[in-house]
Amino acid sequence: MIKSMTGFGKTTVNPGGRTVNIEIRTLNSKQLDVNTRIPALYRDKEAEIRAELNRVLERGKIDFMITVDSDSDSGEFSINRPLAKQIYNEINQLALELGETTGPDILSTIIKMPDVLKAGREAPDENEWLLVKNAVTEALVLTDVFRAAEGELLGKDMSSRIQLILDLLLKVEPLESQRITNLRERFQRNQDEFLEKTTKVEKFDENRFEQEIFWYLEKLDITEEKLRLRKHCAYFLDTLTSSDSNGRKLGFITQEIGREINTLGSKAYNAEIQMIVVQMKDELEKIKEQVSNVL
Repeated sequence: MIKSMTGFGKTTVNPGGRTVNIEIRTLNSKQLDVNTRIPALYRDKEAEIRAELNRVLERGKIDFMITVDSDSDSGEFSINRPLAKQIYNEINQLALELGETTGPDILSTIIKMPDVLKAGREAPDENEWLLVKNAVTEALVLTDVFRAAEGELLGKDMSSRIQLILDLLLKVEPLESQRITNLRERFQRNQDEFLEKTTKVEKFDENRFEQEIFWYLEKLDITEEKLRLRKHCAYFLDTLTSSDSNGRKLGFITQEIGREINTLGSKAYNAEIQMIVVQMKDELEKIKEQVSNVL
């Protein structure tokens, strides 16, 4: 079962007078690209969170965010004293250098500065972190479910387009036999016109001419290309239904499908076949766009 790299998951948990929101958003990317926004309260858990994100999500551009809203009635807060003292000393030093006074409101100004006054306890205990960790796991599960649902839609779309390519290939076969007949007739016409217009040819080898026509028509034969194209399409469909999500493998298979379609077009020498090849290419490009979002 393939999965999309597009996903979303959000959970909320309420440990110790806080409301903790966990949100995960994922988009397609060739590699794993993890961006996290984690408040200082849980910063020491970042390595553990990243390891779990890498394990579950595997690939894609991943935005992970934790936001904390403290219960205003809990009465719990802390002052970052070292930071407050450092700011106070720096302000006083600057005022001294400029010949100014700091004023009576300096402490209230410092308290309002970022990271000086923090609501809630400075560090969560183990039981509190366990609740948050379980919420992170739940958000990952929701994201994975979202990816699987999106992947199912992608799979149905790509499967229908592969089938359309195979249907178009069936339309080539009746045109192929007519194409060979037309080429033979054209060669014969050209030969007859040439012999009528020239008197310099004393002897014309019909057998050699037939051999040359056969060799040329053999070079234009598309039987092998049609066979390989069918096999590549079948392999693509099998990969879609495999137990793993094989985005990279599907990408490689589309390259092989494209190679056979291009060769088919270059050997066609028939306007109707080339029109069919253009339709195949159009469907394949749409498949490639979808494959780029497969995990």
